[in-house]
Amino acid sequence: MPAVALNHYTIRVQDLERTKDFYEDIVGLKAGDRPPLTFPGYWLYCGGEPVVHLIGYRPEDPPIAGAPETGRLDHIAFHAHDLRLMKDRLAANAVRYEERVLPRLNMTQLFFKDPDGVTIEFNFPAEETV
Repeated sequence: MPAVALNHYTIRVQDLERTKDFYEDIVGLKAGDRPPLTFPGYWLYCGGEPVVHLIGYRPEDPPIAGAPETGRLDHIAFHAHDLRLMKDRLAANAVRYEERVLPRLNMTQLFFKDPDGVTIEFNFPAEETV
């Protein structure tokens, strides 16, 4: 059976609360129900689905120091709406971002990093491109 949809992605984070707050306050996800696992973490929901899982420090893991490389992971992308609101939110929180407009499609993309250095991409519909 081939894959039919992305279920979630998981990030081992340096500061669990800071990263959870970032995904709620900046990205717009909401922490929700999570099974009673033996290690700290959050499941963050988008449209009713837990699409981002955060894992805090587990004793069996080596400590996370600094901003580790994200390996072959380049970025995580979300569909988004209200480009002006998002740009204002990023500016108000001093989150640097890069803006691009895709040729031919005329859709605007914003790229920014979470507290652990993972790049987040927001894709806005063409009608929001100025």
